Amino acid sequence: MAWHAVRFGSRSTHHPFMANPPTFERAEYQQVKTDLHRKILDRLNLEKLGRANDAAARDEVLSIIRSTIALEAVPLSFAERERMSRDILDEIFGFGPLETLLRDNTITDILVNSHDHIYVERAGKLERTGLTFRDNAHLMQIIDRIVSRIGRRVDESSPMVDARLPDGSRVNAIIPPLALDGPCLSIRRFGREALTARQMLENKTLTEPMLELLSTMVQGKLNLLISGGTGAGKTTLLNVLSGYVPNDDRIVTIEDAAELQLKQEHVVRLETRPPNIEGKGAVRQRQLVINSLRMRPDRIIVGEVRGEEAFDMLQAMNTGHEGSMTTVHANSPRDAMARLENMVSMANLSLPERAVRQQLSSAIHAVVQVARLADGTRKVISISEVTGMEGNNLSMQDIFVFERRGLTTEGRVRGIFRATGVRPQFAERLLAGGFRIPNYVLESAVEV
Repeated sequence: MAWHAVRFGSRSTHHPFMANPPTFERAEYQQVKTDLHRKILDRLNLEKLGRANDAAARDEVLSIIRSTIALEAVPLSFAERERMSRDILDEIFGFGPLETLLRDNTITDILVNSHDHIYVERAGKLERTGLTFRDNAHLMQIIDRIVSRIGRRVDESSPMVDARLPDGSRVNAIIPPLALDGPCLSIRRFGREALTARQMLENKTLTEPMLELLSTMVQGKLNLLISGGTGAGKTTLLNVLSGYVPNDDRIVTIEDAAELQLKQEHVVRLETRPPNIEGKGAVRQRQLVINSLRMRPDRIIVGEVRGEEAFDMLQAMNTGHEGSMTTVHANSPRDAMARLENMVSMANLSLPERAVRQQLSSAIHAVVQVARLADGTRKVISISEVTGMEGNNLSMQDIFVFERRGLTTEGRVRGIFRATGVRPQFAERLLAGGFRIPNYVLESAVEV
């Protein structure tokens, strides 16, 4: 091919995350990279590479890429050649343009609206990147690579899929005909190392007295429901709290897409399965919850309840599997309990409303509400106890609340984590098990 004398990325203003890099430069760069990629694939011995370990294969391919670029006399500076070499290496071994974003630990979400519109979220704020895929076919190729690695598929007959990356990050893809402007990809990032309790304290997600109360509740085998909106940090908090489960407890985790990163030795991880190409073979959360009861678990942790499996989860909590935990999408503790009630009704068991609420009141001991605030920070905004029934209604009381006090000059949310002073009814249950809630925990107030 005839190489055009274009200096890709040579301008001082250009940056990989620049919002709008020059269109001619982006198109020219993509064309050069595509042609080089094709030439390099012709030179590779893919069968031999398949037998090599990953590090050795990458080194060998990188050497071939560099020599090919040198032979083609592409008019690029050394830094630009290295950038192109890495980009082509990512195309062969990784996820193409996404690799640059996946290496950035400050990014919490990657949102591909179309092949040339990629956004990321940092510190709770969305920003557009200057990265692009060549076209929709290139984006589809990367989506196929992601989902096929865990035995899933996406095509016109099954145009939606949930998957995960090797680091545990959650992936959702939706393609035409459901997505009108081309394939869409959403990635919820999870670091290689799960966020720790200490980091949550440093981030002011909660306070030490709140963490002490929650850890005591987990060790004392209370059943917890973690509630919040999308991206509020429910799974992150569930990961942290699961760290307080004793190492000798047998834990069974059940998830749609595996995200939990438990450190205990005695953990059995289960994951749902979508239907095959004939529409058969699906295994749903309810089936896994029922099966888990035959696996002699001490605790069951369901990543998120979304449907009729809520009934079986409540049954497990009420029949000896104490200390179980799960999450649910809801805007408040009362909304969370109402959603669980609706989910139980989805099991078509024709249970009276009062009977369902009695099940809820005896199964769930506390609801932990998390939220992402206007400044992008995530906080535990309440810890509420389920105290029982008053007539036909569930009764709840707050143990901790986060009271907002406006914004700082930098736009950060100000507020105070305050104990309500109410001594929870489950304190006696914890005491009977050898766990005591110190008085200072129930009297604390911390301004942030």
